[in-house]
Amino acid sequence: MPDSPNSTPMSQTDGLLARHRAVMPNWAGLYYDEPIEIVSGKGNRVVDASGKSYLDFFAGILTNMIGYDIPEVREAVERQLATGVVHTSTVYLLRGQIELAEKIARLSGIPDAKVFFTNSGTEANETALLLATYARGSDQVLAMRQSYHGRSFGAISVTSNRSWKNNSLSPLNVHFLHGTDQHLAQFRGMSDADYIAACVDDLRHVLATAVTKDVAALIAEPIQGVGGFTMAPDGLFAAYKEVLDEEGILFVSDEVQTGWGRTGSAFFGIHNHGVTPDMMTFAKGLGNGFAVGGVVARGDLMDGPHAAGVATFGGNPISMAAAGATLDYVLDHDLQANAARTGEIIIGGLREAATRLPVVGDVRGKGLMFAVELVDPATGAPAPALAVRFMEETKKLGLLIGKGGLYGNALRMAPPLTLTEDEAREGLGILVTALETINDEAR
Repeated sequence: MPDSPNSTPMSQTDGLLARHRAVMPNWAGLYYDEPIEIVSGKGNRVVDASGKSYLDFFAGILTNMIGYDIPEVREAVERQLATGVVHTSTVYLLRGQIELAEKIARLSGIPDAKVFFTNSGTEANETALLLATYARGSDQVLAMRQSYHGRSFGAISVTSNRSWKNNSLSPLNVHFLHGTDQHLAQFRGMSDADYIAACVDDLRHVLATAVTKDVAALIAEPIQGVGGFTMAPDGLFAAYKEVLDEEGILFVSDEVQTGWGRTGSAFFGIHNHGVTPDMMTFAKGLGNGFAVGGVVARGDLMDGPHAAGVATFGGNPISMAAAGATLDYVLDHDLQANAARTGEIIIGGLREAATRLPVVGDVRGKGLMFAVELVDPATGAPAPALAVRFMEETKKLGLLIGKGGLYGNALRMAPPLTLTEDEAREGLGILVTALETINDEAR
């Protein structure tokens, strides 16, 4: 659809922004000085209310995993709608739920796996924490510094980013580990092997000093989402798991953002470390926009709790139809391989550009999950204001991206896994152009 730069967005003519601010919480933030309303989408592009088209490199915060208006997903949902059954609940057999659980259990690599479906990643992580603390009879949990696991009471307690924590109250006794902070002075300049060894020493010290026995679990994101796509070096979680196994501590991998082949090098992010965890949580991309989350875990852990449980809307027939079609599409089109190919184009191009742009402090990522960190070119300090300015520039040039990081200076991007090589080069061109502009302004 062609852009209409002279038209007035409907969101302005009907006061949608003012209406949003009147009835939505202030902490539910909006991107851009002039926030946009997305009104349509096709493939990997969306159109706002003014008619301006954008290549989407953020995909609804990694949720529209295979793009927009995908016939296979739409038709699967329409077939379910045509039955007249939108919801029955889990007190009845749900064929779509069972079939999807069978696929996920097989793909997970977890022995004797069982699956429980929820509505979101937050709810999935709450479920995993419940299973772990029940199994181990302990409220003690390990998590990673700079992590994010959701907005609920328990999920916030294992989140290690002050911008996303509302209070210090917690249902859990949590201790945070190193693993994604090689930028700190005590680790800077270390090789990955030396850093992993230092982190393992610290883990052993935490277990010896900060906790009693019977720690329930370590929960970790293989690549930290809100953290700005920071990640532990490959192999760190394998080294951690050796220590955890010595004491029977469970390992939960939060795959809400890293699952389904997004990293290009593994179908689940934790497999890049050569680790099969005791549980994995998932959500976001699996439904390609429909609400779905869940936990896949060892059967003994899933079956452990003695009380009855249910998720009223978790695993409902509509979401299962969408998720089943999405997962089939990912597998049938080998989108993991596509993520590796297109991600290499973008990450390689960004790293090449970074060598001549002092404003770029770091380029990192795997597959179609990558980030650019912006810094003050004179001091090297994190530059969150430049990140905000960069967002405006890419919007102007027709590209949607995201923002995050511990210091608010990381531009994080995760295009749909269906991104073509031509689109990858188009997006790369916009990113480099915007970086050049910001670099010139910063100087």
